[in-house]
Amino acid sequence: MTAFTGVGVALVTPFKTDFSVDYDHLEKIIHHISEGGVDYIVANGTTGEASTLTNQEKKDVLSFIATHNPKKLPILYGIGANNTQHVLDCIDETNTSQIDGILSVCPYYNKPTQEGIYQHFKHIAAHTDLPLMLYSVQGRSVVNISAETTIRLSEIPNIIGTKEASGDLVQAMKIQKYTDDDFLLISGDDILTVPMITAGAQGVISVLANAIPSKFTQMVKAALKADFDSASKHLLDLVDLNELMYEENNPVGVKQLLHQLGLCNKTVRLPLVEATEESAKKIKLEVDKLAVSL
Repeated sequence: MTAFTGVGVALVTPFKTDFSVDYDHLEKIIHHISEGGVDYIVANGTTGEASTLTNQEKKDVLSFIATHNPKKLPILYGIGANNTQHVLDCIDETNTSQIDGILSVCPYYNKPTQEGIYQHFKHIAAHTDLPLMLYSVQGRSVVNISAETTIRLSEIPNIIGTKEASGDLVQAMKIQKYTDDDFLLISGDDILTVPMITAGAQGVISVLANAIPSKFTQMVKAALKADFDSASKHLLDLVDLNELMYEENNPVGVKQLLHQLGLCNKTVRLPLVEATEESAKKIKLEVDKLAVSL
């Protein structure tokens, strides 16, 4: 599953000021990340504001990405929910010929047991021949996909890896230790990418790479080559900027950054609201420090 190693970009969905999807800027960002050397695109995820897109918008955005993808980068597509049958229905309604794999988040709100989580993903995997990547993000789903459950799920042939955004490095190390070599451990936290690669992770699904793909790709490539001096230097450069991306929640911060770089509007859909003036100033100061042209 080398298609999903290296740097994947959790692609934003740009909006016009009337909140409609802004396809001109979406194309601009796709070209920007492609030229920055990223390895694959992650569409219809948290950063893409999937929770506030209509079903038709999701189909239209996917189709646009698939047909405006200059380097034909692999596409990992988010299909997840807290209703297992709804996930299966969404797979049926998706043009799966346009995607290379599915990213599916831990069921949220219901607070299932670990057995419930296992059965949820087992049913999804049985419903598709596509590669399936788990997404463990307790900060959004309330419950954690434990290392033990991930290890158990890794035995299902088309469950190919996990986007690990638990923030728990010990959990990540357990997954790496007790899964087969071809099971992908992918960082779901930009700032933990280098430490996770030292423990065996094969890459990251990144928010910051929307805006600064070249620097982020250099960092990950260095880490994957075990050049940790270089990788750590890049990482430390990004510490303060990364923190600002989440100060008012994702993707508010990265859209403000993209706006400052002239890549899209800062518009987000309710219940999210645009970055405050104070936050915008802090983001600009950090970007100036990185010598990223505004």
